[in-house]
Formats: sequence, C-alpha cells, structure tokens
Amino acid sequence: MKLSKKGEYALRALIDLGIAAEVGRSLVQVSELAEKERIPVKFLEQIMQLLKEEGFVESQRGKFGGYRLARPSAKITVGSVVRMIDGPLAPIGCVSHTAYEKCSCPDEVHCGLRMLMLDVRNAIAGILDRYSLADVVEVTLRKMRRDEVPLPFSETLVPGRAAKNVASRSSDKARPDLKPVEGLLSNLLSDYTI
Repeated sequence: MKLSKKGEYALRALIDLGIAAEVGRSLVQVSELAEKERIPVKFLEQIMQLLKEEGFVESQRGKFGGYRLARPSAKITVGSVVRMIDGPLAPIGCVSHTAYEKCSCPDEVHCGLRMLMLDVRNAIAGILDRYSLADVVEVTLRKMRRDEVPLPFSETLVPGRAAKNVASRSSDKARPDLKPVEGLLSNLLSDYTI
C-alpha cells in the first residue's frame, strides 16, 4: 500500500478541518487549506468535492462559506479515508477484505507469499483503523502547544487558546481498544497529557 498524493492531501485537509473545529472555527475556505498545506487549489477543490460526496465534509456557499467536517472527528477513521481515496489496503488482491481477487497461485491456502502479505495487510489496517481523525488532531494540537507553535485557524494565533475545548472532550479517557505499538502516534498519545 502506498498513500497517493490525493490520499495524503485528503488526510491533511481533514486534519486541518478537525483542528479548525477544535479552535472554534466553523468553516475553512479551500484557499486557506491549500495555502497552509501548500497544495494546488484546483487539486484540493477536486479532493474536497470527493470528500463531500462521500460524507466526510460538508460545505457552505457564499463569501464567508467554506468546509467543515460532516461528522464528529472521532467517527472518522484514517483507514476509512485511505480506502475511499486509494482503495484496498492490501498489497495483493488475494488478502483484501474489501476487494478480494483470486490470485494466480496454484495453492492459495499454502502460499507463503499470501501469508506474508496477509500479515502486512493486517498490520496496516490495524494501525489505520485504530486511529480516528480526533486522535490525530489531538496529538497534533498537543505537540503544537508543547512546542508553543501558533495554532492554525485560531483568531489570535496564541497557543493554548483551545485548551478548554480539547480538555472537555471525552477522548482523554483511557481507550482500552488502543494497543501501544512502536510508532510516533502511539508514543505521543501515551506520553503527553493535556
């Protein structure tokens, strides 16, 4: 599995919309997202339209219009976005749960390559389906506050402005379904508190 530019840009835009919501910003224009992430505006407009059609974002027209998340960020898994944009997570079709394709192997049940690729698929899916957009937004905001980086989409651009909003969320409760793994996201989730 390789994340395409479209997939990368979609996730970055969704994370930004999640951050905007946390700092009290209800709508963000595509031009702002494109400028912040250094993404071509026309390409991002196409991606945002696709995200809208799939129910991840909603838009409001007009001079002060823009985009916002269509559902709570805790209800959007990273895996669901990647699958929607880039297709199955499996490196080969015979191990896909969502798009199974019979391979040319004469003995699929005993195929060593299939067993290996199944482990790869399960590892990728396990990580991408474990984390919601809210988890990524929370870690991003924690790290920005820790490093005293101005929060994007905040009126005053002062770190800590949205601490009340983030602290009031229920995501700070222990999540027994999250199993620590070696990786930046899991380390940040477990090592820092608000």
